[in-house]
Amino acid sequence: MRKIIVYIATSADGFIARKDGAVDWLDRPRPRGNYGMGEFWKSIDTILFGRKTYDFVVQFVKQGKSIPKSKHEPKHYVFSRRRPPKKVLPGFEFASEPIKEFVQRLRCEKGKDIWMMGGGGLIGSFLDEGEIDEFIIHVIPTFIGEGIPLVAPRHRTVPLKLLSVKKFSDGVVRLHYAVSEAQPSGRVGSRKLRA
Repeated sequence: MRKIIVYIATSADGFIARKDGAVDWLDRPRPRGNYGMGEFWKSIDTILFGRKTYDFVVQFVKQGKSIPKSKHEPKHYVFSRRRPPKKVLPGFEFASEPIKEFVQRLRCEKGKDIWMMGGGGLIGSFLDEGEIDEFIIHVIPTFIGEGIPLVAPRHRTVPLKLLSVKKFSDGVVRLHYAVSEAQPSGRVGSRKLRA
């Protein structure tokens, strides 16, 4: 079955961006192999975005920067409580279904794994629905003091099973977890680990 994987970088104090969405602290030399991003890219064919992350991509494109292309272009879905803009970036589609329905349909389609790019609000919503399988978190050895947390705050307890740890030459540490049990919205409930 296709897995939904959060593949992301956080500061050492657990933030994915500054309060204004800036990720300037990620602008640093990368070691050879770029933390395995190339291998991960080959393993996915779909990317999920929250509206704020999509808006960040739009600003990125407006600045004349291009989105990386490959032979196999992934599908891009955006989740938003707001109405979609009249003009949407090419290759992006706004999802209108509830998360459970969307994910059930997506998992039944043939394909590779699904990259949950974020942000923290969308990650939290999918986690509360029991629809995230794994987290691959690259901890950057930098404190930024305050910002947007990896997962939007809410009363929840979600045990994780550590699958692997890898240390890189520049001090970055990659933590790979499986979501072993979820308790949506803090209520009692469980979900079996997907193999």
